[in-house]
This record gives sequence, structure tokens and C-alpha cells, in this order.
Amino acid sequence: MRGLKGKRVLITGGASGIGAATAARFLEEGSAVSVLDRDAKGRDQIRKQLPNLAATLDADVSNLKQVQSAFNEAVRIMGGIDVLINNAGISIRHDFLKITPEEWDKVIAVNLTGVFYMAQMAARHMCEHDGGVILQTASTNGIVGQPYYADYNATKAGVIELTRTMALELAPKVRVCAVAPGYVLTPMQRAEYTDAMLDEVNRKIPLRRHAKPEEIAALFAFLASDDAAYVTGQVFTIDGAETAGGLASR
Repeated sequence: MRGLKGKRVLITGGASGIGAATAARFLEEGSAVSVLDRDAKGRDQIRKQLPNLAATLDADVSNLKQVQSAFNEAVRIMGGIDVLINNAGISIRHDFLKITPEEWDKVIAVNLTGVFYMAQMAARHMCEHDGGVILQTASTNGIVGQPYYADYNATKAGVIELTRTMALELAPKVRVCAVAPGYVLTPMQRAEYTDAMLDEVNRKIPLRRHAKPEEIAALFAFLASDDAAYVTGQVFTIDGAETAGGLASR
């Protein structure tokens, strides 16, 4: 991709899954990369996997003070931030009628408030300097209804509208887009599947498989690059045509 060499990239939720694959991709492109993650074991693993990382930062994105401290540390280490990949998120699978107020608050705090905290901090930094790109992880769950994930779905729909509004307000200095993956076969998700469960889901996807984390990372790299210089305010679904015919709502 054009224009990624030397870019300073901060990735939240960067110690595993899509975040880790995205960190690896930006390193391949010649970017300086810092990852932020609250999981100590994950941070240790990603440091071993990607020894060229500029930093691995400890923060819970739902905690504003921790976000401020980690963001400032990333700026100190890399000299600034040109690209934010706002990827951290959690989900709790349960019936709508059984969601507790505490569970609701927890999912909202990480998936929506945390995205807001990181996005606002990055946007202020970018507007004060030479601009930049903010990319946010949404989901097909924010586009169509999905049972058993009401709180998660609500946050991802919120991320989509936050993204569009940010793009309008921050242009022309900062570009903002969201990526909405469908099923992605991360190590964590694979561990939760039996072979029969995986096969059942794959049969419902027109491309007959889950996405690889590296495929989501490739889209992030394109959107952050100079090749996407006229792209902002958009949500890019990457789901193997899962939602093209309303599959996810059935």
C-alpha cells in the first residue's frame, strides 16, 4: 500500500485476533506500531510474536485515565500518531431478557464509550498536527439483527453512526471509516467451536468459510493508506456475502 511506510499506528485490542493480525500487517508495510490491550498475557505473547513493535501498552479503553496515560505514552514513544485502529471490544452471549444492568453497562463501556474515548483523543491530536486516519471495528451485528447479542449489536450500530458523524466533523483533516466484519476465525473463536459447529456456520456463508484475521487486516491497511485518500465516512462490510441476502437475520 502507498504511504504507510513510517506511519505511526496505534491499535487497541491489538494483542490477539484481528488486532494482532492488523499489527503484523502494518509492520510489514513499514509502519511504526504500538498495541494497546488490557490483557497482560496477550501483551506478553504479542511482544514475542512481533518483536519489532514500538510499544505494548496496558489500558482498559473504558477507563478514561488509563486511555489518556497510554495514548500519551504512545505519542512519546513514536513521536505522534497518524493512524488509530479502534478495535478493542467484548461480547457476552445471552438472551435479551437475561441481560443484567451490570452486563449491559460493561459491554457499552468497552465497545462504545471506549471507542469514543480513543477516537476523541486521537482526533484532537491529529487536528493539532498533520491530520490522520481513524478506523473503527464495527460488525455485521451493527447492520442486521442478531439474536443473543442485543447489547453488543447496539454498540456496533453506535460505532457505525459515530464513525459517520466523526467523518463529517473532522474532514478534511482526518479521515474516518469503519470496518464491519462478519464471521472471523480468530484463535479464540476456533477454540469455542466443535468441528461440526464450524461446518454448520460455514455452510450458511456464501463463500463457505470464515474470514481470516489477515483479510480484515488487509482492509484496514488499504483504508489507512494513500490509496484510500478519498475514502471517508464509509462502513465497509467484509463478510463473504453473509448479509447480502439477509442471511444473518434468519
